[in-house]
Amino acid sequence: SSGTAALHLAGIILGWKKNDIILTVPNTFVATVNSIIYSKATPDLVDINPKSFSIDLNLLEQKVRNYKKKGKKIKCLIVVDYAGYPCDWKKIRALSKKYDFQIVNDNCHAIGSKYDNRLDYACRFADIVTHSYHPVKNMTTGEGGAILSNNIKYIKKAKILRSHGLNYFKNNLKNKYYDLESLGFNYRLNDFQCALGISQLQKLNKFVKKRRAIAKIYDNAFKDYPCFKILQETKKNKCSYHLYPLVINFEVLKKDKNSFLKEMLKNGIKLQSHYMPIHFHSYYKKNFSFSKTKFINSELFYKNEVSLPIYYSLSFKDAKKVSQKIIKLLNADKRN
Repeated sequence: SSGTAALHLAGIILGWKKNDIILTVPNTFVATVNSIIYSKATPDLVDINPKSFSIDLNLLEQKVRNYKKKGKKIKCLIVVDYAGYPCDWKKIRALSKKYDFQIVNDNCHAIGSKYDNRLDYACRFADIVTHSYHPVKNMTTGEGGAILSNNIKYIKKAKILRSHGLNYFKNNLKNKYYDLESLGFNYRLNDFQCALGISQLQKLNKFVKKRRAIAKIYDNAFKDYPCFKILQETKKNKCSYHLYPLVINFEVLKKDKNSFLKEMLKNGIKLQSHYMPIHFHSYYKKNFSFSKTKFINSELFYKNEVSLPIYYSLSFKDAKKVSQKIIKLLNADKRN
């Protein structure tokens, strides 16, 4: 019924329990970390790489090793393909084998992305992949989600858990009966949402193509300005651009981010920030020790990142206006 429900079930399927340590990143939506807490496991964070905006794999290995020195083992890593750009999945899988931890791909941003030129990369590397089909995603069911896996046992368990924990079977009279095998949830997607999803899936390539075209307009507008940082794709890895994150060096420009956002809004352009770091939220501050650790890259990213409008019905003309207005209001110079 949602991406959050998918993450919740992933934890149950993988057997997360109290005192299990689950790692993820600070720059993600709260549902990623909430799913860990639902299972009574312990969340911990790994900072991001300032170039990729996603998990720093050197810091990940360092954290796993530090836990190992204390006699503790990492149960699982939740990887977020931020903005729709895939992480270094070959290295992630190698680390999971080396240190024996599970992998969940929070793939909600990356529907339609490519890693190593493959659309089907996610289930090749992660034990479980979760999707969200919220209206702002690259395809939608209105509200909904999915669990994907190449492990048939996980899929069978997911199908039971999403429907109260009931297992349906047929007797000799071909009447359908059911038995409650385990405590489940009412997490099913309804039929008319599925119909919408099937229709949307058939248009996914078209949706992603338009988002990538809009992203190209933004890229061309900002690439020659040192004060802006944009996502850098490789030949084999392609972003589906659920988000278009633009990192602005407000300090060099001697500008204030909040004032800039207000000025843009006055000009009819609403920008957002994705996301406030997990350890900044009141609930996590109160219940966990995240605040005792500095996640410098995530904090700096949040301080300087703005998410530009990017959606299928956005015209190329309006995308150009957005980029032009940003450059004008910031008085950006190609020399700084």
